[in-house]
Amino acid sequence: MGDVAPWYHVRRFDNALRRIFYNPARMFGPYVKPGVTVLDIGCGAGFNCLGLARLVGETGRVVAVDVQQELLDILMARAQKAGLSERIRTHRCEGDDIGIREEFDFVNAFWMVHETPDTARFFRQVALCLKPEARFFVAEPKFHTSRESFRAMIEAAQKEGLRVVDEPRVRFSRAVVFRRD
Repeated sequence: MGDVAPWYHVRRFDNALRRIFYNPARMFGPYVKPGVTVLDIGCGAGFNCLGLARLVGETGRVVAVDVQQELLDILMARAQKAGLSERIRTHRCEGDDIGIREEFDFVNAFWMVHETPDTARFFRQVALCLKPEARFFVAEPKFHTSRESFRAMIEAAQKEGLRVVDEPRVRFSRAVVFRRD
């Protein structure tokens, strides 16, 4: 697993092109409905988080988790500007510990699992955060994660009681949706 991308590279990933390739409503809409609770791990500057906050509506909640406080600060400034800050709570985690002990209806880990120091531990922590029937969306960039590495990630998740229930198409990514058994 690799290093965490520095916060000041956020413009590389969160720009106008991203809006063209990754529409949160299309990616997460099949799994996220108004009123649900969502955990967005590795939220970065909040591109997906803001989309998830729109999907959960006024009665839902999103907990945005990242290891970099600078990104959480950028996210909340963007959420405030978008009128979504009341739906989002931020949490700064450690590199090897999510630090969340709640249960969620949906968990998102977009382009970040390859940055975790211990994939098995990460999946174990996520499994504990899933309500029964909850979904866990994982997408990894093809340029960072080989087919073999992605298969190993899936196997590690399965060892923690997560079962593949969907394989959505996500541009330039390898993606899977899990459910806790």
